[in-house]
Amino acid sequence: MSSSYVPLHLHTQYSLLDGAIRLEELIANALKYGLKALAMTDHGNIFGAIEFYKKLRKPGLKPIIGCEVYVAPKSRFEKKHADDVSEASFHLLLLCKDLQGYKNLTKLISQAYLEGFYYRPRIDKELLSEHSGGLIGLSSCLKGEVPYYLSRGMPERAREAALGYKQIFGEENFFFEIQANEIPEQEAVNQQLIELSRELNIPLAATNDCHYLEKSDAKAHDVLLCIQTGKTLNDTDRMRFTGEGCYFKSPEEMKEIFRHVPEAVENTKKIADRCSLDFKFGVFHLPEYNVPEGYDSNSYLRKLVEEGAGRKFSGGLPENYRERLEHELKIIEEMGFSSYFLIVWDFISYAKNKGIPVGPGRGSAAGSLAAYCLDIVEIDPLRYGLLFERFLNPERISMPDIDVDFCMNRRAEMLQSGTAKTMWRRL
Repeated sequence: MSSSYVPLHLHTQYSLLDGAIRLEELIANALKYGLKALAMTDHGNIFGAIEFYKKLRKPGLKPIIGCEVYVAPKSRFEKKHADDVSEASFHLLLLCKDLQGYKNLTKLISQAYLEGFYYRPRIDKELLSEHSGGLIGLSSCLKGEVPYYLSRGMPERAREAALGYKQIFGEENFFFEIQANEIPEQEAVNQQLIELSRELNIPLAATNDCHYLEKSDAKAHDVLLCIQTGKTLNDTDRMRFTGEGCYFKSPEEMKEIFRHVPEAVENTKKIADRCSLDFKFGVFHLPEYNVPEGYDSNSYLRKLVEEGAGRKFSGGLPENYRERLEHELKIIEEMGFSSYFLIVWDFISYAKNKGIPVGPGRGSAAGSLAAYCLDIVEIDPLRYGLLFERFLNPERISMPDIDVDFCMNRRAEMLQSGTAKTMWRRL
């Protein structure tokens, strides 16, 4: 990379009603400034990650996937404000170094919505400690935990928080984020972060917390915030950004602003160089079913199918049925869908054992004798002349599609079931 500056804190249109940066315009500006990489760090989500990744790859830009997550002051399960924190969460910037980091980020965000949601999707440090691998952390804006305590004259709390994050992410994976945003309070915090950086040996990274592309877009962004908060521009008591500094600055501007700490600008490139997340598209990424000891997914599926066939055909399996079953199992194994069948069998078995009404099966899955033996569908495909190849065909590589209908009154029970939660963990 030729440029020694990489934008690492940036909110696109996917920071809903907060980010005012459209991807096409962002890419055009990045190319104009000669940038080689940039990050997407939307609030609490990675909704736009794949679109961002693909669009940046086309002109040869390096996409860095990240997120500005919300961290609960204590436990994510505690749905209340902490005594010494004005909001129910701190901000923290996370960047993916690799695929492990991306998987951990998706896990953190998912649990933030499922377990920690209180005004916003929140994680906590316990969860972060479990899923910090492959991630780089930055201290975020004035709402980050370290800047928050520094701005309120609580340096010991800030120091404690900084050391905690350093321990969670590991040496060289946590940075103090100093920003250029025309907020007077930010300047004071920047200076304290520089001093704390030297004391704790935590490196600096210069960012800009971009929320809009051009300086002239500040007014439009203010309107966006009004829509988000249900206010008007004439309301004096409303959320607003101070100044017009959260625009997409050029490398030259950033170097000039942080000329007194050039290493903070240089570190953005070093961070970007360490982020090498590559997606492989057109490949199935299926969860693995946790089979009993002594089996793999193929042998366990065969065992269950054979047991089911024994129950359905007590007088012995006719030869044409045996040939059809062997044909199906061979294709299922060759296409790598044994775990898929086991997962569907697992949650349908759970529903039937709990008395939750399940449909008899519909669509092309009704053509599978293996699915019939597993009680996934209740239709004997040979009796009605149904073709397995309409469901799975090695010459037409596509995901199997098993349509499952659960009773509408107990569908939520399935989603909350121990089986569903177990499967989610396996994902």
